Amino acid sequence: MTTQSPKNTAAQGWRKHALALLLAAAAAAPALAADKSVAVTAIVEHPALDAIRDGVQETLKAEGFEAGKNLKWEYQSAQGNTGTAAQIARKFIGDKPDVIVAIATPSAQAVVAATKSIPVVYSGVTDPVAAQLVKDWKPSGTNVTGVSDMLALDKQVELIKKVVPNAKRVGMVYNPGEANSTVVVNQFKTLLPAAGMTLVEASAPRSVDVGAAARSLVGKVDVIYTNTDNNVVSAYEALVKVANDARIPLIASDTDSVKRGAIAALGVNYLDLGRQTGKVVARILKGEQPGAIPSSSSDKLELVVNAAAAKKQGVTLAPEFLSSATTVLQ
Repeated sequence: MTTQSPKNTAAQGWRKHALALLLAAAAAAPALAADKSVAVTAIVEHPALDAIRDGVQETLKAEGFEAGKNLKWEYQSAQGNTGTAAQIARKFIGDKPDVIVAIATPSAQAVVAATKSIPVVYSGVTDPVAAQLVKDWKPSGTNVTGVSDMLALDKQVELIKKVVPNAKRVGMVYNPGEANSTVVVNQFKTLLPAAGMTLVEASAPRSVDVGAAARSLVGKVDVIYTNTDNNVVSAYEALVKVANDARIPLIASDTDSVKRGAIAALGVNYLDLGRQTGKVVARILKGEQPGAIPSSSSDKLELVVNAAAAKKQGVTLAPEFLSSATTVLQ
């Protein structure tokens, strides 16, 4: 029979006490310390949607959820294909992440149609009600909430008049299968006549159709306006080439397109929109229910102007218009 010394007994007691303290601390640790998973999908990759994705990830890190540490982060693009968007939605639902972030209308529609239980946060959706993601802008009571990039279209009409004061015919290239674009087209059909202008439509069901659709407007319009149609934005350079060659002023609704060759845009900062979306995702990861969080939009608009594009497209911009811009690109 072996007798333990008082010193050994004391050491064992201290170890047991230390272990008990560690277990108690682990049990009391906030949910933030537990690993979480976020799956992100976008209908296509282009600067505005990429900025949303990056803004979400940046904010989650600031909120204590860091990819590779306590956050499993997965991103997939549908490459402009709605069938692929549906496949990604099914895969993500099978993975059972804590939150699915769906960027742009087609991806959001695919995810929302496929799950009624996993929290879904949409972003970059122009009209979530028309897209049937939520019934209204109030807390949905479902598994869906999100952040819209909806713009007041009367301000877009004012922008067109400021850039091209004598414009009568406004061309618009868009995908008729994309809900956020058809909403804008329908509203423009009412707003433009009230401002002494008419809308001339050009259909681009696929990204590869954008150049041909733009060329069909040559000689028929005084200005081309682009909304956040994902087909158009993903192939924006094709549209810019037509505008430059034909000297047709090109006006955008997203500020990233100005860097790519549009004359001007009064729109949201998509990195900020992503940050706003990230805060919603973080709230859900911390325990809030998506159905208790109302849908929202950004009220921070920026006027970005591309002076070089204006020269290429035959436009002389008024000094007061240039001075009112948030950013002027030379």
